[in-house]
Amino acid sequence: MQDAIKRMKELVPVLNEAARAYYQEDREIMSNLEYDRLYDELERLEKETGTVLTGSPTVSVGYEAVDELPKEAHESPMLSLDKTKDREALRGFVDGQKTLLSWKMDGLTIVLTYRRGELFKAVTRGNGLVGEVVTNNARVFDNIPLKIPYQGELILRGEAIITYSEFERINRQIEEVDARYKNPRNLCSGSVRQLNNAVTAARHVRFYAFALVRADGVDFENSREKQMEWLAGQGFEVVEYRMVTADTLDEAMDYFAEQVKKNDFPSDGLVALYDDIAYGDSLGSTAKFPRNSYAFKWADEMAETTLQEIEWSPSRTGLINPVAIFAPVELEGSTVSRASVHNISIMKKLELGAGDRILVYKANMIIPQIAENLTRSGVRDIPQACPSCGGPTRIENTGDVESLYCISPGCPAKAIKSFTLFVSRDAMNIDGLSEATLEKFIARGFIHDFGDIFELEKYKEEIVRMDGFGEKSFSNLAGSIEKARKTSLYRLIYALGIPNVGLANAKVICRQFGNDLEKIRRLTLDELAQVDGIGPVIAGSFVEYFSGEERQKKLDHLLSHLEIEQETEEITQELAGLQFVITGSLEHFDNRSQLKAAIEARGGKVTGSVTSRTSFLINNDTASSSSKNRKARELGVPILSEEEVLKMLQGQR
Repeated sequence: MQDAIKRMKELVPVLNEAARAYYQEDREIMSNLEYDRLYDELERLEKETGTVLTGSPTVSVGYEAVDELPKEAHESPMLSLDKTKDREALRGFVDGQKTLLSWKMDGLTIVLTYRRGELFKAVTRGNGLVGEVVTNNARVFDNIPLKIPYQGELILRGEAIITYSEFERINRQIEEVDARYKNPRNLCSGSVRQLNNAVTAARHVRFYAFALVRADGVDFENSREKQMEWLAGQGFEVVEYRMVTADTLDEAMDYFAEQVKKNDFPSDGLVALYDDIAYGDSLGSTAKFPRNSYAFKWADEMAETTLQEIEWSPSRTGLINPVAIFAPVELEGSTVSRASVHNISIMKKLELGAGDRILVYKANMIIPQIAENLTRSGVRDIPQACPSCGGPTRIENTGDVESLYCISPGCPAKAIKSFTLFVSRDAMNIDGLSEATLEKFIARGFIHDFGDIFELEKYKEEIVRMDGFGEKSFSNLAGSIEKARKTSLYRLIYALGIPNVGLANAKVICRQFGNDLEKIRRLTLDELAQVDGIGPVIAGSFVEYFSGEERQKKLDHLLSHLEIEQETEEITQELAGLQFVITGSLEHFDNRSQLKAAIEARGGKVTGSVTSRTSFLINNDTASSSSKNRKARELGVPILSEEEVLKMLQGQR
């Protein structure tokens, strides 16, 4: 008994932390498989002991909503569903009742309220008792009707989701690997809870109704199916369902099991709901689960394979991630051969070693993960040298999690941002070297400094065999690198990534000193102090950058591959002396950095907050009541749309 209670005390905080990370912070610290296993263990121990600890996830409903959006209490609690992975247990639930069987979509649950035929309010599930008000965002979902025929008060529940294809499209646009979304649910959660609904609209969120809470005056003939049909008639897309009995359950489940492989939306199982409304309501609920419905979760498809090696992948934070490389297997309709192990603690827990027989699966049918190690040969060969720079590594323990870090300050993997800037459009303009590609090349030791980028030809055979590469991709990259060998000096200076030195500053310095690189790389603070617009901070950064002998050697290495063209462009400074702040979404520029560069190139300055020194606030929503707009109005700072800024940039002030 005491051992059981002790184990329960271990499980409760572990499960709560995992749930908090997943539901409130949109990150994963534990696989779904592991969470379900630990949850089931806790539930079993509670039944055995007759004890439920304070804060147990088996009786709590969820976690507090974040503070960025207004909160509102739900009219009736939104309880979780009891669940099973056993088809016969589900058949026992259906028993003699006609039951509605539908997808259990993996997104964000939303409660919609309509009054007098118009969308009045949208609130997230939150902790089941209190949610976040997201009405403005719901108005821009792709498929929510803003007006409906029914004029009474309608309250319904449904799932906001983002499709796999939309998830992949958005991730393709994010060059920074660490910034990519882990799964569609995380992306949907962040999209629905945006403060700016222009972002929500761009994400193409969809809503599928799965339950009607109230529609006074409508006779649904005591049938959940009739409610779904009525909602569809009001213009809502309802979740796909089948009406089943215990006898027809197998046929319907076989259909869903086959269809889930083809769906473009995430689903982690099915929901069974009694059709008879009065009977279902009469059953009431437990502290956590309603008794009129039951969830069925898919059993994860497993494959046994051989672990070939652990690949260590350095990142910009210094963290060196272990990645399991295994013999290719088919899972959920695709071939997989690698899975992130996340940290050394997980490696030790699984006792992973090359040659082990392992079971792998796809979490939520997307992310390959290791479920079990069958042979457990033990962890070995944790690298003492960073794969990227050869510098020393150290195992650090943070929150009882052991991770491997490179501790060399000069590690190129830690300087990935500088390489990303170096190849960007306003710098060396090298197409084909996204941040993700740079990370791969750096991790494999192809690139240590900027000059190495111009020597990638010697790694051609290895590169063309990498995922996502081939002869054509390499040929295109080689052509772009060749083109970049001819550049102007101010682009080169900007590309070096000197702190506080933007494109406009680089132009000013190069022009002031006659595009003489030898002089520029040896400038003093006094010399830079004479340049208009170059203050002590920029001057200090500039001199500091060129002060190290090692950095000068790396610059010489880079220069051996370049031809510096004499810059003849007349530099105009029509925005000199003006300060801008940029907020909100943009239409004519790809991002704020691009607009910032355009302003700085014409002598302007871009800052992050509105002050008395701000000349203009740029916001396409000039009438919004955002904090920056309010501050600008208080200080008398003009608010410009992007169109007006474009005219300024073209000299039409």
